[in-house]
Amino acid sequence: MQALILVGGEATRLRPLTCNIPKSMVPVLNTPFLEHVIRYLGGHGISSIILAQGHLPKPMDDYFQDGSRFGARLTYALEARPLNTAGAVKNAGQFLRERFFVLNGDIFTDLDLTAMLKFHLEQKAKATIALTPVEDPAAYGLIETDSSSRVTRFLEKPAPDQITTNMINAGTYILEADVLNLIPPDTNYSFERQLFPDLLRRNEPVYAFPSSGYWIDIGTPEKYFQLHADLLDGKSRNFNFTPGNGVKTGNRCHIDSSARIQGPVLIGDGCEIGRGVSITGPAVIGRDNTILEETVIREAVTWQNVKFGPRTAVKNSLIANDCFLDTECSVEQSILGDHITISSKTRLGPGSRIWPQF
Repeated sequence: MQALILVGGEATRLRPLTCNIPKSMVPVLNTPFLEHVIRYLGGHGISSIILAQGHLPKPMDDYFQDGSRFGARLTYALEARPLNTAGAVKNAGQFLRERFFVLNGDIFTDLDLTAMLKFHLEQKAKATIALTPVEDPAAYGLIETDSSSRVTRFLEKPAPDQITTNMINAGTYILEADVLNLIPPDTNYSFERQLFPDLLRRNEPVYAFPSSGYWIDIGTPEKYFQLHADLLDGKSRNFNFTPGNGVKTGNRCHIDSSARIQGPVLIGDGCEIGRGVSITGPAVIGRDNTILEETVIREAVTWQNVKFGPRTAVKNSLIANDCFLDTECSVEQSILGDHITISSKTRLGPGSRIWPQF
């Protein structure tokens, strides 16, 4: 069984955090997002993986190479221009020789792929679409089904009076290989608005597979931040973190004996944590962070090589690579992009977002 991961499009909602790296390489618990997905697929016996990519492909190529380090066989399908979801799959068609999974590259889930495949085969489906419940389905694509879970209608971005279900398209599909014949080559073509409705018009068997597993779209900084809190709280089977007050520390860290760390907290390799520092979870401290004396960090996510000056306070914030927060800064409910320096005694209040100039 093969899987194709749609990682090629620019993460417009997560930018400019993803101006320097593709969203698939954005760290989740100090590990590239795509690495979590590859290991998740491996847990369901899927090792042949095609990456449909276009935006900043080199960081992925350099990190994952042929995939053997992760127990996978990776193939790269590059897009010369954006082809949308189904168009990207068609572009990778030369590598697809059997039925296959398709996964949107900005979804973190623990959907049971093994059970989904079993359902697909039992129904003799041409396409199976995973569904997940959400509180507010208006921003997503609704899928209506009959009593046997066969799809009867698609409704993209419905108005409030059109909402008949809270089950939405979860961005994971199983397709029979001959479905590729219905996708025009070298064309911007969508699953949701073009291919799936075309299958219904042709009366092809399209089924929906409901799931109650963990699911989140990390396309915005707020959702990305929420993912970390959820994983540290043990809400997904894909990451075995101890719920509650657990603390995990990487290699080559030096933590002063007077530091106070209340979990759940994950600390990356090579961190220096000074005298009187306080860290309260849920929090993720990236690799090679330096946190000087009496700094207070609460419910934050930091990336690599962030330096905190003495007596700095950070709360509910996301701080990207190579930032420097000078002495006695205060940062609350803010987002800092790569390579940002915050001067001494600066106060950043809720909603602040600071990006490098490109």
